[in-house]
Amino acid sequence: MAHIKWQSDLIHSELGFKIRHLMITNVSGTFKNFQVDAETEDEDFSTASIRLTADMTSIHTNNEQRDTHLRTADFFETDKYPQLVFQSTSFQKIDDETFRLLGNLTLKGITHPVTLNVEYSGTTKDPWGGERAGFVVTGKISRSQFGVNFNAVLETGGVALSDEVKIHSEIQLVKELVAVPA
Repeated sequence: MAHIKWQSDLIHSELGFKIRHLMITNVSGTFKNFQVDAETEDEDFSTASIRLTADMTSIHTNNEQRDTHLRTADFFETDKYPQLVFQSTSFQKIDDETFRLLGNLTLKGITHPVTLNVEYSGTTKDPWGGERAGFVVTGKISRSQFGVNFNAVLETGGVALSDEVKIHSEIQLVKELVAVPA
């Protein structure tokens, strides 16, 4: 069996999230700088070992003032905890297009197990002779489990931000080219 390495194509990938704001709408954001590395046995993704790292300072919510606040100790404390890390523990095949990804997420120096849903969109050859695989990754985490507790109580008795953060990401992996001896 051959071990195959895959890396994310950041131009065609997005690491995104949503959180309820004022309990009536969602605020969306992304991390602009992140990397996904995967290794499979042959091309069987059910054997995948996956590692994701994200630069927490690259958070982007279309509002610079909010992004700056998210980098402070109220939220992610990026000067002390510059990276988010996810390391898979298993990638369980449900059917040909559906997987369950289990792993450990480390955020603000706190690690908890998480379960994510993965939709496999297929594998194809690109115009340059490379091979690519596409995935949609979704799930939910509790931000308070990771020490992200900032909130404000509203006049109506609710809170400004939900504890639940929804994850929605589009990941395109590129198969590492292996040099063939001449």
